[in-house]
Amino acid sequence: MKLFSVEEANALLPTARRIVEAVRRDHASLVAAQEGARAAAACAQHNGGMEGGADYIAALVGLAESAGQLEALGVQLKDYARGLIDFPSMRDGRVVLLCWQLGEGDHLEWWHDLEAGFAGRQPL
Repeated sequence: MKLFSVEEANALLPTARRIVEAVRRDHASLVAAQEGARAAAACAQHNGGMEGGADYIAALVGLAESAGQLEALGVQLKDYARGLIDFPSMRDGRVVLLCWQLGEGDHLEWWHDLEAGFAGRQPL
């Protein structure tokens, strides 16, 4: 597991933000197409096809690629819809998570213990 200083995480945040924006966009496309995918899967007459199927597959592939990019950077994707990510870090001799989500500023402002999750966020 890669560990980030606050400075390293903040430096990576513009790149992570772009990737997270793509994650949220592709996730929203998948959610919007779910009903059509379910109907196509349940109906033999579609022969496995669905209206907008190519767009659905493109969003699925895009989401997987974006999640993989974050993972390769050492960033943990926690919530696709909210655009929530964590950067593992050391604080007071233990591993914690620096926490950020789309809509927040250009710098990390929150952290939480591994077990606490988003609800346990504390200001840096």
